[in-house]
Amino acid sequence: MVLETLNPMHYNITSLVPDTMPVATVPILILMGFLFLIWNHEETSSIPGPGYCMGIGPLISHGRFLWMGVGKACNYYNRTYGEFVRVWISGEETFIISK
Repeated sequence: MVLETLNPMHYNITSLVPDTMPVATVPILILMGFLFLIWNHEETSSIPGPGYCMGIGPLISHGRFLWMGVGKACNYYNRTYGEFVRVWISGEETFIISK
């Protein structure tokens, strides 16, 4: 008798979830998508460089400087984006100017 009450197959789980659940999730998902687009929207800069992309760009940029060193990372960004580049080092927007 105890084992029968502990058996999860004994209960009908679909009866526990209300029928309005799928109807309520659609507006919530639309709202979350809209907020995600607003949060990701950034004004495009005229200065070339890696994108911000929800804060992932600065992490990758900073990691590249730590991993490759300042000289090699600067040369990489100059080859990729040109002689005037915007990158992030320690969360600060940094400009690399070289020729």
